[in-house]
Amino acid sequence: MRNDPDERAAVPNGSHADETPAGGLNIVLNGETRNVAQGLSVAGLLAELGVEPAMVVVEHNRRILARDRLDATPVSEADVLEVVHFVGGG
Repeated sequence: MRNDPDERAAVPNGSHADETPAGGLNIVLNGETRNVAQGLSVAGLLAELGVEPAMVVVEHNRRILARDRLDATPVSEADVLEVVHFVGGG
């Protein structure tokens, strides 16, 4: 993860929209278009990204997603997600 002023979680680079494999979904993650596998929940997406759910807040289509809903919330075509991590210090 990175320590940017906007505190968004660093995530590995994804595929570009023109490289969409059959069955993939295009989403926007932290302002970047990426391709992900179909059938993922938000919790599954975080796992694929190597992001610890306890250390982030997820905004899904402009709504903060409760941690207990991460596994039950599917990732769909054109979803917009922001993953923001906690930063300690003062």
